[in-house]
Amino acid sequence: MRNRQPADRHADPRTTRTRGSLARSPAERLEPTRPPARVNRKVRLEEERRPRPVLAFMNGLLTVALFGMLLLGALAYYFDGQMDAPGPLDKGKVIVIPKLEGSLEIAARLEREGVVSDRRLFTAGYRWLQLLAWLEGNKALQLKAGDYEVRPKASVRELVDLLGEGKTVTYKVTIPEGLTSQQIVDRLQADPNLSGDITATPGEGSLLPETFVTQRGAARQSMLDSMAAEQRKLMERLWAQRKKDLPVKTWDEAVILASIVEKETGRSDERDRVAAVFINRLRQNMRLQSDPTILYGLFGGKVVWGRPIQRTEIVQKTAHNTYQIDGLPPTPICNPGRHSIEAVLQPRESRELYFVADGSGGHVFAETLKDHNSNVQKWRLVEKDLKAKTAGEPPPEETASKGRPGLKQRAAVRSKAEAAAEKAPAPAPGSAATADPSPTEPKRR
Repeated sequence: MRNRQPADRHADPRTTRTRGSLARSPAERLEPTRPPARVNRKVRLEEERRPRPVLAFMNGLLTVALFGMLLLGALAYYFDGQMDAPGPLDKGKVIVIPKLEGSLEIAARLEREGVVSDRRLFTAGYRWLQLLAWLEGNKALQLKAGDYEVRPKASVRELVDLLGEGKTVTYKVTIPEGLTSQQIVDRLQADPNLSGDITATPGEGSLLPETFVTQRGAARQSMLDSMAAEQRKLMERLWAQRKKDLPVKTWDEAVILASIVEKETGRSDERDRVAAVFINRLRQNMRLQSDPTILYGLFGGKVVWGRPIQRTEIVQKTAHNTYQIDGLPPTPICNPGRHSIEAVLQPRESRELYFVADGSGGHVFAETLKDHNSNVQKWRLVEKDLKAKTAGEPPPEETASKGRPGLKQRAAVRSKAEAAAEKAPAPAPGSAATADPSPTEPKRR
């Protein structure tokens, strides 16, 4: 019995024999073990109901979070509907948002203008969309100054998008071809949609006339700088493509001649032909005899284009009067457009040396002085007709011919020098007048 264990080592109180011990007799081996004692439910429930602080805190927190999420969802649904609700504005209008105004000032301004019904709703909507932009990793949403065209019934979301993206109203600033630099400066100074001062009047012919689309408050000086930069870029391109046998040898000379072409004709189909006449005259050392150069020589940048020219003004010598000087004037007489510059650098192939108004807004061209004189006579018939109609008298019989040209508003005049030259003796061979028949020819316009 060396392996017998003590009887009470694994004693089971519910049986007469110990657990793990061998039966001591056949009868004990047949004896069943006792069933386990019943568990006290009351004690078990008390143990389960014993307070656990951490678990209770987490349970309460989750409950509050659930109700909070439901409440926020309901508020977000309501607020989103208010963001897209139609606004109170009945008719579209332009709203000006000054610089340096914050979101609260902008909201108050929109409420005063009747664009939003409640400034607090706009402010909340702006902050909400700002938060969404931040969560999505987009660029920070900021309200921008400017002029905004607000459509009728615009919602808060549309207003925030409009001011946040800076979709301002644009204005057109048109600078026509053929204005002097001083006239362009005066035009910009008079535009109320522009701001700032102009430091100095640009050089004549240095600006490219354009139509600019800009925002309210654009700087006047920056527009002049832009026109000057565009003119340089255009000249770089056109000068590289010019015909190589032109009598204009520099960039500046091309602009000077283009300014004369710009003021001689307003018809696009005539520019290259008018340019060819001046190119041909330069090649033959003939004076250009351009009327606009008379006016610019007298009045400079403040010239009134279209003003009638007096006889005494034609013979008055100035630096720009091409009736009195040889070759080109020292500076341009205006700021030419791109088409006039193209016409000078790519003139039409022709032998024409003269042109005169035809009474319909265009010109009649001629290669010889004889043909030109005939065209001038036809124009003078138009002059008589025009004077007769202005005075209220019936037109002379000689103007009733079937093929006479139409009326033209600006009458041409004949220079005093030309009239005197008709009475003067013929110049000696080899003199300058022999090479330049212009002193004895009728005025071109």
